Amino acid sequence: MKVAVLLSGGVDSSVALARLRAAGHDVTAFYLKIWLAQELAFLGNCPWQEDLEYARAACDLLDVPLEVVALQTEYQTAVVGYTLRELRAGRTPSPDLLCNREIKFGVFLDQYGQQFERVATGHYAQVRRVEHRFQLVRGADPVKDQSYFLACLSDHQLAKACFPIGGELKHTIREEAQQIGLANSRRKDSQGICFLGAVPYQNFVRAYLGEAAGPIRRLEDGRVLGQHRGHWFHTIGQRQGLGLGDGPWYVVAKDVERNILWVAHEPMAAASAELTLQSCILRALPHGERIQVRIRHGVALLPARLVSLEPLQLILEQAQPGVASGQFAVLYEGDVCLGCGVIDTALAPSRRAESLGVA
Repeated sequence: MKVAVLLSGGVDSSVALARLRAAGHDVTAFYLKIWLAQELAFLGNCPWQEDLEYARAACDLLDVPLEVVALQTEYQTAVVGYTLRELRAGRTPSPDLLCNREIKFGVFLDQYGQQFERVATGHYAQVRRVEHRFQLVRGADPVKDQSYFLACLSDHQLAKACFPIGGELKHTIREEAQQIGLANSRRKDSQGICFLGAVPYQNFVRAYLGEAAGPIRRLEDGRVLGQHRGHWFHTIGQRQGLGLGDGPWYVVAKDVERNILWVAHEPMAAASAELTLQSCILRALPHGERIQVRIRHGVALLPARLVSLEPLQLILEQAQPGVASGQFAVLYEGDVCLGCGVIDTALAPSRRAESLGVA
């Protein structure tokens, strides 16, 4: 096949490229430049230059052509703009999911990928064809599984997707990279939001949204314990960075209109069990009402019961701390990712927050 391979400079996408090349496919590598070099240059060094060097080294070793595609403008609109709007509204965004849907399998696929039969990445996920439909399946490595980040892909996007390393464990990919002689075989995996690189998240938020001081109140009785610099610096379930004594303290609710953070010693004080989702993308419907849900990458799949489809509502088997509006809830049945939705409301078993006027 004729395949476009998206290289990040990391070991996973480089091994994906090597596998496709060894299998005899006609491959062209692409590096997507999404780092907002001019807008964020004052916050830190541009990480994309080092990433690109590793990508070039992999292509030189494997004798594969590499093209650099600048998509900063599109990324600013689709991903950064979305992130800032969600933060300002008091919600918790998931920019990496939007990057895969809107950029890698969105703008790139539409503008450059149409001449290729597949667009490949180094994600730990799998695509399974069932008759005339395509399923997104969890990666074989339970720790590295990245199907969560791909849950927003449409049927059309999934049909064009290719994940050559999705059936492998991470340590085998490292070993394979060393055998091939890739320069990034021991390079650390990237962490954090894709477009920030080494730039601290709070510095990015402060640069765009500024600061707005407000009280930190104790959920138990409403007592003011301290001050925060803006509710957008904090998310539900957060423990670090509150600057309070007699801890630990956890953010359990936010009142955006009054710019109040509500905290409690116990993270389960405002745990959520009932979720209502909006902006849902479902590639398939479950066969029954019992499903599994993931609300953050890296956490275990949570057993849940599907209550309704319009609107999509579900009840978790056990209430969970740290569930916030704006987060994506990704739905699974077995190893198949059914799709996802954005958490609109998360109801706590305890109504203590409501009695204190917490939104």
